[in-house]
Amino acid sequence: MMNTRCLIVGGGPAGMVLGLLLARAGVQVTVMEEHSDFLRDFRGDTVHASTLRLLDELGLGARFAAIPHRLVEQMTVQLDAGDAVVADFRRLPGRHKHIAFVPQWDLLDLLAEAAATEPSFTLVRDAEVIDLVRDGEAIGGVRYRDRRTGAEHEVRAALTVACDGRDSAVRAAAGIVPRRFGVPMDVLWFRLPRRAGDPDGVFGRMSAGRFAVTIDRGTYWQCAYVIPKGSDIALRAGGLDRFRREVAGLAPWTADRVATLESLEEVKLLNVELNRARGWYAEGLLLIGDAAHAMSPVGGVGINLAVADAVAAARILGPALRTGEPLPVGLLCRVQIRRWLPTVLVQGVQRVVHRAVLAPALAAPGTVGTENRMPLPIRVLRRFPVLRGLTARGVAIGPLPEHAPDWACRASA
Repeated sequence: MMNTRCLIVGGGPAGMVLGLLLARAGVQVTVMEEHSDFLRDFRGDTVHASTLRLLDELGLGARFAAIPHRLVEQMTVQLDAGDAVVADFRRLPGRHKHIAFVPQWDLLDLLAEAAATEPSFTLVRDAEVIDLVRDGEAIGGVRYRDRRTGAEHEVRAALTVACDGRDSAVRAAAGIVPRRFGVPMDVLWFRLPRRAGDPDGVFGRMSAGRFAVTIDRGTYWQCAYVIPKGSDIALRAGGLDRFRREVAGLAPWTADRVATLESLEEVKLLNVELNRARGWYAEGLLLIGDAAHAMSPVGGVGINLAVADAVAAARILGPALRTGEPLPVGLLCRVQIRRWLPTVLVQGVQRVVHRAVLAPALAAPGTVGTENRMPLPIRVLRRFPVLRGLTARGVAIGPLPEHAPDWACRASA
């Protein structure tokens, strides 16, 4: 049996940021990761301006800059009636007037390496949580299975933090059921080659009941093809050639490369959810990130919000965890109170985009893409360019951005 002061389940951005910050507070902290490494095909590879600023505060900005990445200064939607810039990051305050796209495994490796220099930090890999340990009504840790050996172990902790994503095993074991909001779409993810002469950046393409986003990843395009909710099986039944034709019809510039898709197995389904737990905590337990509130892909803000949760949790809980005294439940409540409003605001905006832009685009073929039926939010942004700075701030910084606590800050190395 292992004992630790704080056990973090999930080695994603929220879990690794929280682990690093608590370790810098001198808290004995263990991060439990289900896989043996971070080399997986993540979809959320966006590092927004607020997270870039956080890395600067932690003294990791120069090390991040050394990782191959792409900087994006604008988000553009391409319509039949013309292009529309929907977010202009050059209008942001501060040093980072852009968002960055970087393989998430590189970011996680960077955070893990920084945390490993702290003597109170431990990272346990290949650890699959199978149940919670209970001390009466309180959560006292977890039981997990070593995926390499099959052996089961127990970890005891004063606080267990669920950072294990939208399908959180910890949340399920605790019996917490989030409130779900309806969404009109799912997303199919696939890659297409990037060629010389292609434009830089992030582009949305909307036309006649179809919508897609292409993200510049340097050597390839990460493509998100938005489909009506639950239509994946029917689309796949149409076969690969039909899917290629649909993609090329929506984005004609891809016609010379859709043949590189050799199988629909290369096209991965993201079952889009938008949900929020009513309570993020119990005695000895805290949920943050997607475990507390799964976000829509709209704006790509899920990682941004999860990292902000982690920073707030570290600032509020770090000093109390460091004392070794019992952790008051009221402090866990303070984390939810701090992060509740920004979560509700962002999800509210996403729901508006679902209703006002995506649902009409997916449900009314032949009407979207003409100037008089262009979605109202996009028409407003085209007419009033100054508003693009507000959308940029909402995406890249978000409401109630969090700063690293002073005790976690370091000079850039």
